[in-house]
Amino acid sequence: MRVINQKARFNYDIAERVEAGIVLTGPEVKSAKAGGVDLGNAYAKIRTSKFGAMEVFSINIHIYPYKHADNTNYDPGHERKLLLHQKEIVQLASKMKQSRLLLVPTAMYTKDGKVKLELGLARGKKKYEKRESIKQADVERDMEREMK
Repeated sequence: MRVINQKARFNYDIAERVEAGIVLTGPEVKSAKAGGVDLGNAYAKIRTSKFGAMEVFSINIHIYPYKHADNTNYDPGHERKLLLHQKEIVQLASKMKQSRLLLVPTAMYTKDGKVKLELGLARGKKKYEKRESIKQADVERDMEREMK
């Protein structure tokens, strides 16, 4: 299972990628492994806990309800904690602050039976950059057609 955030790759220039674990409940894991995930409007935030440690949370990752579970009080878009080492979180926070970057989930996949989330340090693209990337994709597609 691999879910890719195409919207993030279109809207942002992604400089660096980091792999993080994600805290999920049992039915969420089953749904994620089945591919029931939408990363479209997702982003991540770094917060300081009441004990002074920094924590990373993903926001707006929509994991659809698992059809064989009790989903009476299930909120598919709630915040989920991401699992990173404190040293990695501090490095990410400093890079985000210095270069005015965002943390954006670019992919969700399984690795050794565990669900992982790939985060990218991203800079938002301007409108003209988005138009250029569309033009580039069109040119590449036309070249592929001519080669066949």
